[in-house]
Amino acid sequence: MGLSLATAERWVERWELQQQRYAVDREERFTVIADVVEHVTAGHATPPLVVDLGCGPGSLAARLIRRLPDAEIVAVDRDPVLLELGRTHHPDAARYVDVEIGAPGWVRALDLDRPLDAAVSTTALHYLDRDTLLGTYRQLAGLLRPGGVLVNGDHLPQGETGPAGIAAHVGRCRADRQRVFTHEDWGSWWAAAGDDPELTDLLTERRRREAPLGTARPAELPLPAHLELLRQSGFAQAGPVWQYGDSCVVVAVR
Repeated sequence: MGLSLATAERWVERWELQQQRYAVDREERFTVIADVVEHVTAGHATPPLVVDLGCGPGSLAARLIRRLPDAEIVAVDRDPVLLELGRTHHPDAARYVDVEIGAPGWVRALDLDRPLDAAVSTTALHYLDRDTLLGTYRQLAGLLRPGGVLVNGDHLPQGETGPAGIAAHVGRCRADRQRVFTHEDWGSWWAAAGDDPELTDLLTERRRREAPLGTARPAELPLPAHLELLRQSGFAQAGPVWQYGDSCVVVAVR
């Protein structure tokens, strides 16, 4: 049995608040991503085809479809809880696909019928290790039409030549001014979700999927490393178009 709309609305609303703790100027970052996609698809005869990588409960897809109501969005994630929240709360925003980015066969699971105009992501790709990220970038370069874009809004720290400590401090100051740390954090959100009986089966499936992965996460790659991997993957241009502290929007043009 699927989730009730009321339950999905409640948990997505709480998700939106807690995520503000982890993305400086999160709403502005969403807006910039939409600006880029709108710009590169303007004047095209066919509706934009966009894949949303690590879509969670549909936060970015819902904003994109408001800006580009004719777009076809394929939203991808491996978390059964977040996917079901998206399907229930934002059912018309996207076609949701349950698959792990970078896993064997993940591109085939997208079931695309034409080249992509854009691949977008927010606060998801930094979880991938270098090899998986390089492979994913190469696959996306192959899926995008000439002139198509990969738009990644994420936490991307400065490299060795950048003022990493100062950039992180600037981001923290901005977050403090916006009072985002008054919201519950990631752990508190998941702990509270664990007490909702409507989510029990989905949470059980989530734990089953997470068990083989363990708890270790790869080290976050800095911004210059992402740009180098994008160039190696066949993108003609790559660089940040918006940045506040370590919160960036990077655009790579095929």
